[in-house]
Amino acid sequence: MGEAFSRRRAVTWGAAAGAALPFIGSPAVAAEDGAAGRFFDVTKFGAKGDGRTIDTAAINRAIDAAATRGGTVYFPAGTYASYSIHLKSNVALYLAANATILAAAPAGGKGYDPAEPGAGNPYQDFGHSHWHNSLIWGENLENVTIEGPGKIDGKGLVAGGSAESAPLNGNKAIALKLCRNVAIRDITIVNGGHFGILPTGVDNFRIDGLVIDTNRDGINIDCCKNVRIANTTVNSPNDDAIVLKSSYALNQVRDTENVTIDNCFVSGYDLGTLVDGTFKTSSYGRTGRVKFGTEANGGFRNIAISNVVFEYCRGLALETVDGGWLEDVTISNLTMRKVQMPLFLRLGARMRGPAGIPVGFLRRVSISDVTTFDADPRYPSCIAGIPGHPIEDVKLSNIRHHLAGGLTPGDAVQNPPELETAYPEPSMFGTLPAYGFFIRHAQGISLDNVDVRFGAPDTRPAFVARDVADLDVHHCRAEAGTPTFVLDGVDDFRVSDSRPVGEARVEHADHQEL
Repeated sequence: MGEAFSRRRAVTWGAAAGAALPFIGSPAVAAEDGAAGRFFDVTKFGAKGDGRTIDTAAINRAIDAAATRGGTVYFPAGTYASYSIHLKSNVALYLAANATILAAAPAGGKGYDPAEPGAGNPYQDFGHSHWHNSLIWGENLENVTIEGPGKIDGKGLVAGGSAESAPLNGNKAIALKLCRNVAIRDITIVNGGHFGILPTGVDNFRIDGLVIDTNRDGINIDCCKNVRIANTTVNSPNDDAIVLKSSYALNQVRDTENVTIDNCFVSGYDLGTLVDGTFKTSSYGRTGRVKFGTEANGGFRNIAISNVVFEYCRGLALETVDGGWLEDVTISNLTMRKVQMPLFLRLGARMRGPAGIPVGFLRRVSISDVTTFDADPRYPSCIAGIPGHPIEDVKLSNIRHHLAGGLTPGDAVQNPPELETAYPEPSMFGTLPAYGFFIRHAQGISLDNVDVRFGAPDTRPAFVARDVADLDVHHCRAEAGTPTFVLDGVDDFRVSDSRPVGEARVEHADHQEL
C-alpha cells in the first residue's frame, strides 16, 4: 500500500512541473512507452535500481519521454546508480520512499558529462563556473521539480581540488543554470560534492523541506531572483550551509535579490551524523553557517531571513568584497549555540572581478531578536568596513550575546590588521580586543536592547569602536569591572538607559574609555 500511495502522490504532485495529471487508475490513464498517462516509471525504461547497474541511460530515456508532453519521472524504491542526469522543461522527478539516486564512481571509461568548454573565467573557482559535470543538471529550462521522500547520495562525486576538473569526474549533486520556475522539495541529500545544490541565474526558485548532510557547501544561491528557502536542515561541517552569492560565473554582473530564508537549521556536526541521528561533535568551530558572499561581483538586495537555528558552526556572515552592494536586509529570530563569531559584517576590497569596478557598499541592515550562547570567546561579533568605505545604517536590537569568555586584553590583537584585499572570514583579524562587539569603519550604527555577557571572567572591553560616526546605544547591558566602551576616532556617540554606563554623550573622541 505504501508504494502505491507514493505513486499516486507522485502523479498528483507532478502537476508542479506542468499541467494537471490524472490519478493512476482513472479513465484518463493510458499506458504508453512505459508510462501510465503522464507518469513515467524509470524501471519501465530499463533502470534496474540494484545499486550496481549504471542506470543513466534508462533514467534519461524516461526524462526524454516525459518531456514530450510534460510529466513526472518516478523512481520506485531501489538504488539507481548513475552518472549525469539531464533535466528537461516541464518534468518532475519524484523519488519514492527508500528510493536513492546514487552518484556512481567513474569506471571503465564511463563517467559524468564533461564540464562545458569556455564557461570558466578567472574570477571564481572551477566549481562555480561549470554545471554539466554534475549528477543532475539542467540549463535554460522552465517548470522543473525534484521532490519526494527519497534520497540523493553523492558518494561518487569529488569535492574539491584538481580532481574537480579531471575528465569523467562530477562535483555537484544538482546544478542549474539560467532556469526559472524550479522547485526542490522534501528530498535528502548526502555527500553532495563541492555543492549539494548550485543554481546560477535561476529565478522563481523554491526549496522546501530538505535535509542535507554534506562534505562541502549545502546550498549556493548565485545570481538568482525570487528565491524561497524554507523548513530545511543543512549540516556542512567543512564548508557553508546556505550561501547567497552574486559571482561573475555568467560573465556578467547579476544581483541576487528578493530572497527569503525561513525556519531552517544549520550546523557543523560530524559528517553523516545528522542524517543518522547521532549528532556527533568531535571538533569545535565547524563552518556550517548562513553567509552572503564571498563572491559578490553583483549584489544582494531585498533579503529577509527569519527563524534560523545555528549549532556547532560559524554564525551569520554578511560579506561583500568584490564591488557588489549589500543592502535592504532584514534578519530576525536567530538562536545560536557554540558558534564562531555570531554576527560578522564585512565590507572589503578584494575586487576579484573585471577591472574598473569600484568598492561596493553594505548598508540598511536590520538584525533583531538574536540569542547566542557559549560562542567562541576569540571572535565576538564584528562590523568592519575599510578606510574610506564605512558600513552604513545597521540596526541591532533585542540581542542576547553570550561568549564563553576567559580571555584578557593580552590575549587579543590590539590593532587588528585592515586586510582590505583579503578573503573575508571571522577569524581574519585574529583574537579581537572586545568580548562583545568590535566595530570599525562604520557610520549610523544603532544598538538597542543588546546584552553582552561572558561565561568565565573576561577583562577585555565590552564594545570597541574605531573610526565610527553616529553610534547610538540604548538600553544595553554589559558586565561590570572592565571598560564598557573604548572609543578611538569616534564622532557623535550616545549611550542612554544602559548598564553599567547609564548615560553619556561624546561629540568626538580620539581615545576615550567609559
